[in-house]
This record gives sequence, C-alpha cells and structure tokens, in this order.
Amino acid sequence: MIINGISVRPGEGTERVISRAAKRSGKKVHNWRILKESIDARNKADIRLVYSVEINYDPEESESLRIPKVSSEDRPVVVGFGPCGIFAGLVLARAGLRPVILERGDDVDRRLEKVRRFAAEGVLDTDSNVQFGEGGAGTFSDGKLTTGIKDSRMRFVLGELAAHGGPQDILYKAKPHIGTDVLREVVKSLRMEITALGGQVIFGARVTGMEVSGNRMKAVEYVSEGQTVRLETSDLILAIGHSSRDTLLMLRESGIRMAQKPFSMGVRVEHPQELIDIAQYGRPAGELKLPPADYKLSYRTESGRGVYTFCMCPGGHVIVASSEEGGVTTNGMSFHGRDSGFANSAVLCDLRPSDFGSDDVLAGMYLQRKYEQIAFQKAGGYHAPKTDWRSFRDGLAPDVTDCMPGFVADSIREAMPAFGRKVRGFDSDDAAMYAVEARSSSPVRLLRDEDLRGGLMTGETIEGFYPAGEGAGYAGGIVSAAVDGIRTAMKIIEKYQ
Repeated sequence: MIINGISVRPGEGTERVISRAAKRSGKKVHNWRILKESIDARNKADIRLVYSVEINYDPEESESLRIPKVSSEDRPVVVGFGPCGIFAGLVLARAGLRPVILERGDDVDRRLEKVRRFAAEGVLDTDSNVQFGEGGAGTFSDGKLTTGIKDSRMRFVLGELAAHGGPQDILYKAKPHIGTDVLREVVKSLRMEITALGGQVIFGARVTGMEVSGNRMKAVEYVSEGQTVRLETSDLILAIGHSSRDTLLMLRESGIRMAQKPFSMGVRVEHPQELIDIAQYGRPAGELKLPPADYKLSYRTESGRGVYTFCMCPGGHVIVASSEEGGVTTNGMSFHGRDSGFANSAVLCDLRPSDFGSDDVLAGMYLQRKYEQIAFQKAGGYHAPKTDWRSFRDGLAPDVTDCMPGFVADSIREAMPAFGRKVRGFDSDDAAMYAVEARSSSPVRLLRDEDLRGGLMTGETIEGFYPAGEGAGYAGGIVSAAVDGIRTAMKIIEKYQ
C-alpha cells in the first residue's frame, strides 16, 4: 500500500513519517520503505519535507531486473566504462557472458592522480582525465542521478549504486546525488563484481578500428601500451562518452551512419551558496536542517532560443574539464557533503544543426572544438576565462564572450534578469561567470534501428554493433546512460536464450 503526500517539518524524523502513514492507512505497519522525499519551500515560513511511503509490501515482489542465465563461447565487447558501459557490463556478466570491457582511460585511482596533476600543474593526459577513465565523466562531476526519462529500470540502477556503496537515500530522494568522492568507490565496487563474474576490464585500451564482415560485427581493434590488438567478437556495445572525438572520426571513416544533433553552449555561473539558500528557503540551509538549496531555471528568448540552467552543483566547484590539447571546457563538480560554500550551474543556450555552418555530420563537434581552443588562448593555458555578470552584461568581458557564438552571449544577457526574478540575486553584478561550457551533450547521434538490433552502416543494419549511451546520442546523464546500457545488454542476452 502506497501513502502519498505525508508532510513533516525538517528534523522531525522518519518516525513521524511512518506514524502518519499508519494513521492515514488505518493499518498497523509491519514493514515500510520511503519511495520519495522532496522539499516543499513554496511557503518559506513553513517549509516541509513531503514523502511517499510504501507500507506492508512483500519484499519478494520488490522491483528487480530479471536477468536470465545464458552461455556463449563468444564474449561480447563493451567500449567505454562510464555509466552505460558499466551497467551493460554488469548485466552481461550476471547473465554469464563474461564481457570484455575496453576503457581508454585509467582505473579510478590512477585517474585521480592525473586529474589532480592537471588541476595543479596543467599537465593533460588526453586518454585519462576528467572525461575519460573508470566511471566516465560523471565520476568527476556531481554524481547527480536526476533524469527526465520514465523507465522501470531506473529503480535497478539506483538500487545497484546504493548496494555498491552509494548513500541509501538515493533510493527515494526526489533529486538523488552521490558526490564524486563517493562515486569513485562505487564504480570500483561495480568493476569488482563484473570481474568476479568472469568479465574483464582492460584500462588504457583506446579503440582505433572495427571490422565488419557482410553486415555482421567481426572484430574490434585497440591500442594498449603501444601495441595494436585485434579482438574478435560478434557483439560490440559502443558506450563511448560525448567527448570521444577521435572515435567519432574513426567511425565516420568506417562508414558508420551518424546524424547531426542539437546541443547547447554557454557559461558556468557561480554564486555564494548562502545567496541561493536564502532565495529558495528564506534562511541559510543549515539553520533549517535542510540540504544546500538548488534551482532549475529556463527562459525562452524573443528570438525563440531556449536558455536554461544545467548540471547545478550546490556546494560545488567549477573545474576545467579538458580532454584535448589546446582546449578549455568547464564543468561543475561537488563532493557528497556539498560543503564548498559556493553554488554553480551551467547557463546554456540551445544550438541547432542550422547553427553549425556545415552539412558535415561532425560540424557540431568542430564548433565545440573551435570555441574551446579560443577559451584556451584567452586564458593562456588550462584555466577557465572568468568575469562577472556586470562585465558580461555590459560587453566589457571579451575574454569570456568571445568563447561562444555571439547569439549565445546575447541570449544569456537576455535570460539572466529573468532568472534573477525567479531566484533573487541570481543576476547580482558580482556573480562569477566562466567560459566555456560546451559539452552538455553529444553533438551527433549514431543511428541504430528501431528494434535495437544494431547500428547502421551505408543504409544496412550491422548485426551485433550497438551504439549506446550519451556519446551515441541516446542519453543525457548517469541514469539515462545506465538504462540504455541495460537495454542494449538485454538485447544481446535475448539472442542467446
């Protein structure tokens, strides 16, 4: 039985939640679980936590993913060990198919050393960085698990993340969050289960080619420690991230069909966290026993452009997230505690294929690269060009505004005052702005058939080739990428049933 809309004051505890659930149901509660917790701050004088609770449920009938056991001598290969690749690998391993996973970056511990060196010394490893390595780009972001998709497999994703060391509250928070410090250990634990089940994860393995015979997947080629390795497989899940530009070039040369895809570009904006707390709650979050406040804003310009906030990090840090030499792109990161004292978010304007200036399928990628290289030149290295809102608004910050198309800067100028009317102080003169935020999503989509039998090459379906996840243009975050990885892995399992 599910009881919705149970409202309590912050700090009253779950005992009050369950007693109210019992009172409303008229039943004695034998077992219970929280399905959802959200914050209602519409009345700042009486902020409430609102819950949905399931009582007296049968644990044996709880939602789970049924993965049948199958067998095959041919081992499927997964390219990429971000959320899509991790969950595809996990499902394949539990099915008994012993996947081989190729990841161009390092395991999370070695990767952390290189990320720290890049931040301190500006030494970039183009294969292992904020974008590439165990866990994908999300490992060095915020670990946010919010998503716009509606899919029953989301519950499985959250459950596995919690079972492998993530906080238990991600199972019911309206805006679940792990934090990069905790997520590093979670992805390591997931890898250990995959390998314990017979799977293999090869780090430092950059894919350089694929072989198709007829319309069937035949083999994949990768470079590891300077040696080229050919690995035969009839099932290849391509779970690359949105920054794998050299892989996209290889795929185009191989005849894989792709299409231009809209994406967004803009800046990362930073405020004192207390300013956001007071705007949203009326008082600092700590006084109210509430988490640091967040926001989600959108605006439609007079020209029809969409401007919106993205990847909002309460208590977070603005970081440089480069993966190519001579380019700068920004991102937001926060630890589980979200205690930096600052809030940041991307403020992005939509770009359409008509803005790319070319029919080349990779024109969006080249546009990203162009402005990232300008940002590098303006900063004189791997630093994010920075200004404040007043200078940006008044046209006095060319080091930042030159790092994006003119219509993007104009759209942000139009949107910021509207955001300030929704979140008081958002458009304060001293709000910090960093350039350039260019990798909100993939600028291309790798085409695949509707039945998910495979990707397309010169008009034909390649059986056994599965583009999936964020880099392929089918996801937009940790959870949606993981779900697409599960969906793809289950298609492979079905072949062997």
